[in-house]
Amino acid sequence: MRTHVVSDEHCRETLSDAEWDALATEAWKRRRNAFVLGNTKVGAAAMCGGGAIFGGCNVEHRYRCHDVHAEVNAISTMVACGHTDLVAVLVAAEKEFFTPCGGCMDWILQFGGPGCLVAYQSQEGGDLRVFRAGDLMPHYPR
Repeated sequence: MRTHVVSDEHCRETLSDAEWDALATEAWKRRRNAFVLGNTKVGAAAMCGGGAIFGGCNVEHRYRCHDVHAEVNAISTMVACGHTDLVAVLVAAEKEFFTPCGGCMDWILQFGGPGCLVAYQSQEGGDLRVFRAGDLMPHYPR
């Protein structure tokens, strides 16, 4: 079983291992479709309150100002499917410490609030690091 390192002990039981596994499977699957001009392929999976999971990957644009991050891709797909109640986001990237950027955190906080779980995994099948969105952005306007 993978270790879940959570920034807030109260979050530890909010998702089951099976739910984390489903999020990770989707994120790594979507990562394979990433369109990158740089070196970092990223996949993400977003779970809404009903348990449905939506995936996305980064899509980089040649002028870079129009890049779409994996987290935004997954969340906007969730919204396009009629859901606005984000519960958790898992980011898959082959980086040791790779949490969402500030722009992606804006999306996460808009649809999930400070209690939304944000996890990353640096290798497929590896350990998860899990945080609450509010702990990653503690001074975000409320």
